[in-house]
Amino acid sequence: MTNYSFGAVMLSISLLTGLLVSCDNGKPPLDNPSRGTITIAADESFLPLVTQLTAAYSGIYPNAHFKVVFKPEQEAINMMLRDSARLVFTTRKLTKNEQLKLDELKIRGATEKIATDGVALIVNKANTDSLITMDQLRAIFSGRIKQWSQLREGSQSSPITLVFDNNNSSNLDFVLDTLHVTDLKNLRIFTTKSNREVIEFVRKNPSALGFIGVNWISDSDEPLSIELAQDLRVMGVSNKPNPSGRKDYFQPFQEDLGMQRYPLRRPVYILSRETHPGLGGGLINYIARDAGSLIVRKLGLWPAVQYNREVNITK
Repeated sequence: MTNYSFGAVMLSISLLTGLLVSCDNGKPPLDNPSRGTITIAADESFLPLVTQLTAAYSGIYPNAHFKVVFKPEQEAINMMLRDSARLVFTTRKLTKNEQLKLDELKIRGATEKIATDGVALIVNKANTDSLITMDQLRAIFSGRIKQWSQLREGSQSSPITLVFDNNNSSNLDFVLDTLHVTDLKNLRIFTTKSNREVIEFVRKNPSALGFIGVNWISDSDEPLSIELAQDLRVMGVSNKPNPSGRKDYFQPFQEDLGMQRYPLRRPVYILSRETHPGLGGGLINYIARDAGSLIVRKLGLWPAVQYNREVNITK
C-alpha cells in the first residue's frame, strides 16, 4: 500500500483548486502551490533559514519563484499588511490593531508556527567570560553592571559594549521585551546593519557582547555558517540566580531549544495574507507538514512539527 504524507495530499488538493480558479472568467492565472511568483518579507535575523527553505522549494518546483526582502521585523510585517508581501517570517503574531487592518479588507489571514529559534549571545574568543545569568543580563541592561569585571569570574576590566543588528530588529525587540527594558539612554549600545556585521564587530572587539539569530552560526553543513562561527564563543545562559555549575547554563542549540531550557528562545511564525490556494500556502505546507522541517532541523532550530519519514520494507 502506498503511503502519502499529509503535506503531499494537501498540496495536490491545492494544485487542483488553483487550476480551477485560474480558468474562471478568462482572468490571468493565479499562482498555485507549484507555479508563480510571490514576495516574502522576513526579519534579517532569519536570512539563512528563509534562503534555504525557499531555495529548496524552488528546487522541487522550478516554476515557483520567491522575491525575498529582508527588513527589520516591524517593517516586514508592514509590507504584508499593505500587500507588498504575501508572507512574512516573524517572531510574533499580529497585534489586534494589525489584525484589524486585514479584517477591514475581509482577509482572514493565517498564522503558522514553524520553529523555535534562539537569540545567541556571542563574544570574542579572547574573552573567556562564556557564562552569564539572566539576572546579570538584567543588571547590564539596567546599567547596574557596566564592566566585564563585575560579572562572576570576569576576565577583563573593559566596559561591556552591547551590539545588535538594527534599531528595529526582532533581536533587539525580543531582548528588551524579555528583560522588561524601556530606557536605553544610559547603555553602551551599538547597532550595525545586519547579523553578519554584528559577528564581524564582535570578532574585532574583545569587549563586545553581540546578539544574533542563532541560525547564522548553527548549520554545521553550511560553509558560511562554519566560517562565521570561527573566533567566537557562544555564551551559556542560566535562568538560575546562583547556578551551581556548568550544567545550569544552556546554549541556543537544538536540544536546549526543543526542551525549552535556553532562556532566550523564541517562536518563528509565518504570517500569510493569501486568499486563495496559492504558492504561499504551498510553501507553508512544505515547511510545517512536510520535508521542509528537515531543513529547519538542519539549521539547528527546533521544528514545530517533526517530520516522520516512513520506510516501507518489502520482501
